[in-house]
Amino acid sequence: SYRAAWIHPPGTPTLHPNPWRSGPLEQRFNAGGFDRMHDASGDIPVFQHTGTPIHPDLRESIHMSFTELRLAEPVLRAVATEGYTTPTPIQALAIPEALQGNDVLGCAQTGTGKTCAFALPILHRLSGLGEQVAPRKVAYGRAPRALVLCPTRELASQIFDSFVAYGRHLSLRHTVVYGGVGQGRQVQAMRNGVDVLVATPGRLLDLINQGHIDLRKIEILVLDEADRMLDMGFMPDIRKIVDMLPEERQTLFFSATMSAPIRKLADTILNNPVSVQTARESATADAIAQRVYMVERRNKPQLLENLLGDGEIARTLVFTRTKFGADRLVKYLRSASIHADAIHGNKSQNARTKTMRAFKSGSTRVLVATDIASRGIDVDDITHVVNFDMPIDAETYVHRIGRTARAGASGVALSFCDRDERGVLRAIERRTQIQLEVVRDLPEFAPSSGLPKGTDDSSGTPSRPRPARAYGPPRQKHNRQQDGPSQGPPRSRGARPGGRSSRPAKGGPSRRSSRVG
Repeated sequence: SYRAAWIHPPGTPTLHPNPWRSGPLEQRFNAGGFDRMHDASGDIPVFQHTGTPIHPDLRESIHMSFTELRLAEPVLRAVATEGYTTPTPIQALAIPEALQGNDVLGCAQTGTGKTCAFALPILHRLSGLGEQVAPRKVAYGRAPRALVLCPTRELASQIFDSFVAYGRHLSLRHTVVYGGVGQGRQVQAMRNGVDVLVATPGRLLDLINQGHIDLRKIEILVLDEADRMLDMGFMPDIRKIVDMLPEERQTLFFSATMSAPIRKLADTILNNPVSVQTARESATADAIAQRVYMVERRNKPQLLENLLGDGEIARTLVFTRTKFGADRLVKYLRSASIHADAIHGNKSQNARTKTMRAFKSGSTRVLVATDIASRGIDVDDITHVVNFDMPIDAETYVHRIGRTARAGASGVALSFCDRDERGVLRAIERRTQIQLEVVRDLPEFAPSSGLPKGTDDSSGTPSRPRPARAYGPPRQKHNRQQDGPSQGPPRSRGARPGGRSSRPAKGGPSRRSSRVG
């Protein structure tokens, strides 16, 4: 069973088991339009909304500051240095529960500060429960006490950077391990002693099997972006890692969506968790203006080029379906004098790091990415997200457009929808319970395809020229050798049934078969 802390639209009952009963937090809930009741047991306070409108951002109705969360002074000082004074809804609800030692099942929109929601309680606990800890000598090979698992290298690096920033005034050590790079420095960091370990499942298991990492001292486990790890097939690895951990531990489970498989996984690793949800499942941020262009696939590159000619579109993130399609689109944009680069799984880690650094600094205006980056890009001031290819499901759509309008900012999400993708569009609208605005004003397209020469769709599939009125998926070249000739000269003697010759054909029928014909 789950104890729940919900923030929902007016009329929805919410459970809030935070420790400050009859305290400042409850007074702020009452001020925000909630009446206090109790459940049948009389132990858990239930806040029923009275009808007073609540701003989507809880900060408008609950004027809480980080100082009221009773965090350790060095942690509060680091948070202030980062410029944060007011916690987001997920932080205001999850941090008190985590400080109490409860398991937490958190669900919130992307860009709402989930990393801070688990990083601050971990640093508070490891620092000595708020007491100022004198610097101590790091023991050789000290085993980690907190483990954070995440799906991608980019996300792991960003979580590590957050721990470094928030723990700058503490005598704690952090490190990050992921694949795609040499393990030498990672192994050396583990030998020097680590308090907080951020890792991707694959590289973590590799180092464990080599005897470089010991998880028997883990006190806190965090699963971040659990739904993405499920989609990427990490569940077997995660179960192996969980089996290596002590049974007596605290587990913090965070995800932007909460599907049935995710809940099933949470049931197996969480112990009487507090469920904290600040938005309904598959909800998109209200600060994102969402529009869709109904455009043929072959005209998508020209449309993107036309939109990027607008000076208002500054830092832009474009999502394609395939890695090859991302590279093709970058080549097209560069030919149009638009500074663009691609990031996907075929790139080396050094290349991906260099690309991300250029995008963050602003030297690269357009970043073309596959869905591997939809959970790992946390860049300020992304003004536009473009779905060059429609995502495969609503959850992926939510995570894609969540790369903009982060930390209270606003943004624009544009989707290019071909006729073959309209079914996906309808599914997204049903799941997110919104209707995307259809843009009717389309530019004039050139008669020829806007894609690089010899391609017909975003994946770079070769195709033959087709009439301008043609609409639908690209037609593939007919391969006579594979499909077998349905017409034309008869096959040569000795050919097997089905039209496939016993010898590889080189340029058509043999001379002998022509004479027979």
